Amino acid sequence: MRCLTRARGVSYAAAVAEGVFVTGTGTEVGKTIVAAAIARTAAAAGRRVAVFKPAVSGLDEGGEPDHALLRRAASSAQSDEEIAPYRFGPPVSPHLAAELAGAPIRPERLRAAAMAAGDDADLLVVEGVGGLLVPLTLGYLVRDLARDLSYPATIAAPPGLGTINHTLLTIEALRSVGLEVAGVVLTPWPAAPGELERSNRKTIERLGSVRVEPLPSLDLADPGSWPELAFP
Repeated sequence: MRCLTRARGVSYAAAVAEGVFVTGTGTEVGKTIVAAAIARTAAAAGRRVAVFKPAVSGLDEGGEPDHALLRRAASSAQSDEEIAPYRFGPPVSPHLAAELAGAPIRPERLRAAAMAAGDDADLLVVEGVGGLLVPLTLGYLVRDLARDLSYPATIAAPPGLGTINHTLLTIEALRSVGLEVAGVVLTPWPAAPGELERSNRKTIERLGSVRVEPLPSLDLADPGSWPELAFP
């Protein structure tokens, strides 16, 4: 049993032995891909993997939703509700999606659902929403949930121009509240990386004092072809 205690004076507990919180430098930077690759790697190694995402928006756009891809990658039998307790149609920030739906997000429900998702699992893979400072409510950010769960964070980031600043800012935002940064994943990593991509990787490693791994584009229909990505 792992106890998670935070400054707000509330204690949270989970039976899960390990966890990782996947965040990103922004929206559409590969968080779900990174989280799915981590889940797939652990499941393929014989571990019992559970997945969790506090809120999913953009369901109106069609295609496989994030929580479904995570479930498939983890070989999990979790329901939609167990993986993503809040699910919305419009492709907007979760706090706005909740407002439009008349279904406000309750932080206590998120914490309880995350803990329940990890019951009887060896690893809980949590994927955030958008960037680290995206509001789940106007008083509760993605970072607040990460801090409450207290798992090491893995950052998904693009490999190209601008990624150094965005990634280092995210690292700083995590460490400023006492969260461990397990590493950074640059994705989609090109088959033939140029000087820019190689330099970005080395610079983030050096200035961020962090492990940086490349992850190429994945064939989402064939998880068996995905490269291993082990965090923590």
